Amino acid sequence: MATDKSGEIAINMAETKASAKGTAPLLNYSKAVAAVEPPNRGAKKGLAVGDFVLRLCALGAALGATVAMGTADQLLPFFTQFLQFEAQYDDFDTFRFFVMALGIVSCYLLLSLPLSIICIIRPLATTPRLSLVIFDSMMAALTIAAGSASASMVYLAHNGNDDVNWLPFCQQFGDFCQSASGAVIGSLLAAALLLIIIILSAFALKRN
Repeated sequence: MATDKSGEIAINMAETKASAKGTAPLLNYSKAVAAVEPPNRGAKKGLAVGDFVLRLCALGAALGATVAMGTADQLLPFFTQFLQFEAQYDDFDTFRFFVMALGIVSCYLLLSLPLSIICIIRPLATTPRLSLVIFDSMMAALTIAAGSASASMVYLAHNGNDDVNWLPFCQQFGDFCQSASGAVIGSLLAAALLLIIIILSAFALKRN
């Protein structure tokens, strides 16, 4: 602050470095904010890791169900050259559909692992995550359809139906029914895991 000859007070303002160089302070601030990592990146990366682990578990359940049903076969010991009693999965259209459906789901889950890894590396990317959600929903619907249809067949095999005089099939073919029941349980487990994966992906797609 200084006083001139006319008695007026003059105030000297010191130039800042930013104004002296011609750089806008707000521009520097915006660059600093852009360089800061988004706060939800870590959470989305954790969801992506959980997605990968659950996807591996679903793959194991679906593949195990496919193998269990595809190898379900039992030949009763009392048979002759002209009369044999054998039960195979391909004797039932529902079980054939089950093997084809769970085989497709197993192949998809195996092929989806690279996309899941991409989501771990780039947790903020929405395109691979959205693609997984769409195909996961389709595979979950296919798994539920195959599992529920086969579950009804297994129930009839174990308990029969008195109204139409259907005898319990599993009284004679116990090993076959055990393999079929295990396959159905594996398919329902795979379906449950796929539903959990879809829920995790929905949370990962949230912007905040």
